[in-house]
Amino acid sequence: MERAEALALRLTRAGLQRMSARVLSVLLFNPSETITAGEIAQVLSASPGTISTTIRSLERSGLIERVPKGRSRREQYRFPDDGWARLMSSQNETLNAMAEAAHAGKETVDPDSPAGRRLARMADFYDHLRSELPGIIAAWEQSDGGRRTST
Repeated sequence: MERAEALALRLTRAGLQRMSARVLSVLLFNPSETITAGEIAQVLSASPGTISTTIRSLERSGLIERVPKGRSRREQYRFPDDGWARLMSSQNETLNAMAEAAHAGKETVDPDSPAGRRLARMADFYDHLRSELPGIIAAWEQSDGGRRTST
């Protein structure tokens, strides 16, 4: 668990919410393919409500997926093989919002002013990311790095 906590600390320092980082680390270091919310709560000594809220958040970002239960009544979760690609794909919403904000902002200022140049540069940057990211993700999925191991 020490390695998982070290990773969680790094993820938190990189900007992920603390509990999200801890749950994600449990999933990544879990020796089994799946884990229940109760097991995560037990490992982290956290309340079931906190874990449930965190799981929902991580599900929305694509970093956790529910696994068919089979005979068990408890929901099973795992880190999806394409979790990182899903995360980056979901970042397109943020990229779109940033690009749209830059384009809207630059329309309100003189293009030759410092503000106009900064906003134009911002718009160019986010437009570039939006155009390149799908190809990067597709290349990853085509490569050995994007191989699937989960069923």
